[in-house]
Amino acid sequence: MTFGAPSHRIESQLIAAARILEVEAEFIHFPGVIICSFGDQELGTSETHFIKCGGKLSLGALHKVHQIYRAVVHDEISAKKAVASFDALLEAPPVYSVLFRCFLAFCLSALICPLAFGGSFVDMWIAGASAFALSILQLYVATKSALYTNVFEITVAILVSFVARGLSAIRSQIFCYTAISSAGIIGILPGYLILISSLELASKNIVCGSVKMVYALIYTLFLGFGLQIGSDFYLLLDPLYRAQLEQVASSISNTLSLSGTWVADNSTTVAVPLIGTWTFNHNTSPAQYDIINGCYRPSHFPWFLQPFPTWTSFIIVPLFSLLSSLANLQPFRSKQLPVMVIISCCSYASNKIANHYIFNRSDIVSAIGAFTVGLLGNIYSRKMRGTAFTSMVTGVLFLVPSGLSYAGGITANGNGIDIGGAMIAVTIGITVGLFMSQALVYTFGNRKNAAVFSF
Repeated sequence: MTFGAPSHRIESQLIAAARILEVEAEFIHFPGVIICSFGDQELGTSETHFIKCGGKLSLGALHKVHQIYRAVVHDEISAKKAVASFDALLEAPPVYSVLFRCFLAFCLSALICPLAFGGSFVDMWIAGASAFALSILQLYVATKSALYTNVFEITVAILVSFVARGLSAIRSQIFCYTAISSAGIIGILPGYLILISSLELASKNIVCGSVKMVYALIYTLFLGFGLQIGSDFYLLLDPLYRAQLEQVASSISNTLSLSGTWVADNSTTVAVPLIGTWTFNHNTSPAQYDIINGCYRPSHFPWFLQPFPTWTSFIIVPLFSLLSSLANLQPFRSKQLPVMVIISCCSYASNKIANHYIFNRSDIVSAIGAFTVGLLGNIYSRKMRGTAFTSMVTGVLFLVPSGLSYAGGITANGNGIDIGGAMIAVTIGITVGLFMSQALVYTFGNRKNAAVFSF
């Protein structure tokens, strides 16, 4: 639990360990708490312990914990030696320093800005700087102040949105608000929470799964609300820019109609009447205003203010997957890292292809991506004896910003509250995709007790 383990199998693993150690025990898991009851049949008494714990995802440590657990369950090492290994693991410092993790946050937001949200070369540096400031606040300030921790996400979203809106108000329009604000807060999106809640619901663990799923959705609403407040606050200070935005929005949505009558001036025999009326409708599409993915991109802008060409995805996607795994504390020198990158790249590729053929359906697109991740992760676990869960995490985390980008970005096309609906669509897609891959893989081979995704 300290290293962010998926709780869908904690109870079954504890019961298996108790059986091997010949201990009479029962376990109940709630979000953040495990209740352990140890009984003595001879005396007819029991002893109950409440273990409260919370933590952040640490893929490298999580893999080591699972290896130690498997060694004990298979009688390869003693429980005493395993406890000593666990203590050493808990006391060990994080794999990477705080400054390096801030640098990783900078790189991740800078890369996802052009990849998922249509940002330009200039936008990506501003988004990266926003994420760097966010990471410093998260790792330095929020950890030391319990009061600030409760409002950290909203204040950061307001700040990033305010800066992005201010930069987009520059007369030359070289900065894009949607790309900067969406990519700037990518580090605090609840992608991992959505993954584990999906796994718990798949395992019929309704209490933990539904609590975390609802929390992830409400948390996303907070982020969208914060972005909306930051944007509106800047527009309040700059009424001229607000009027300009409203004028552009009304000109795009307006339809011009011209009506009149006509009379034929010759006697040519045609199938139309000689006297009648006509109406012309003229509707301007955003493309005619040089608006691409919510950003102003006229053709006369230089290359560093244009969206990235498609071929750059072949460089950015593997690099983003690698840095995302490192940001989740996966050691650089590990056999799992290349597998994570490959599965994550397949996740993005399937998402991109699905979105090419299926328009405006972020739920179905996310389901196809999640199905690909679940299938590859479980095949890797079955055939190569790897740890499926840790190898799948990076791929599923990639699905959240990708799915939201197809729904109009984190700001949901200008309405912060609509982000809740967009996140629900992406969440349902990921859950269904993981269900389908589980059903397909577990149709073949030996089944694991109470297992969803071999971990």
